[in-house]
Amino acid sequence: MDGIELATLLPVIGALIVAGALIGLLAGVFGIGGGAISVPVFYELFRVLDYPEDLWMPMAVGTSLAVIIPTSLNSARGHYLRGTVDMDLIRIWAVPVILGVLVGSVIARYAEPIVFQLVFIFVAGTNAAKLLTGGKGWRLAEGLPGRGVLVGYGGIIGLLSALMGIGGGAITNLLLTLHGYDIRRAISTAAGVGVLIALPGTVGYMLAGWGKPGLPGDALGYVSLLTFALTIPTTLLTTRFGVKLAHTLPKRVLETGFGIFLLTVCARFVWDMLA
Repeated sequence: MDGIELATLLPVIGALIVAGALIGLLAGVFGIGGGAISVPVFYELFRVLDYPEDLWMPMAVGTSLAVIIPTSLNSARGHYLRGTVDMDLIRIWAVPVILGVLVGSVIARYAEPIVFQLVFIFVAGTNAAKLLTGGKGWRLAEGLPGRGVLVGYGGIIGLLSALMGIGGGAITNLLLTLHGYDIRRAISTAAGVGVLIALPGTVGYMLAGWGKPGLPGDALGYVSLLTFALTIPTTLLTTRFGVKLAHTLPKRVLETGFGIFLLTVCARFVWDMLA
């Protein structure tokens, strides 16, 4: 962030600290990596810092995945200790999720920024609709499908998560609850999926962005190390609190607020695409 005036840098640092707290809270409450918060925040950060425009979205996604590593580990551990993570499902998904992430990372090397925005808008918009309607009418079947379909779901989760910069929790929760899966168990299992996505996704984005022109001095490929360092402390502090909320409080108010936030982010990306 060389050459940035202090008057510009201080609000950026403050925004990252607040964003880190929200990321950790969401990771615990909804079993997500917090990418729905971090991607738009990082996107605006890199825009304010006047990075090349073609770097805003891939760097936001790559840095978000890096932040999700400790966040997902912390969240998954909390839910695992409460005995609500479906380890059998995690084992089925391990290979297809990782393969999906790797494919998404390869796409990131060559895709235009609009590809990332369109994927984010589609998945986040779908989740916002489900959250705001309380999930009424959102049901494909009672009970999980067979192993073959589950393997396919794993690949989809990994691919879309890698292109969105999320830990897969939002997509995992959506797919599981569409099959009548218990919401608290879905949240806990989604936290475990985030661990499968974050590490290979981060490495993939480092490689995808390696040698790209215009990268800032603190970047490893599409991952901003300074942004990562400023976000993580408050993220780790609030994740455990989020896990407690997920197991003790009604989540309708939080779901509504999160749904509105997702719609706002979608509108922001649509505005950028049309401008």
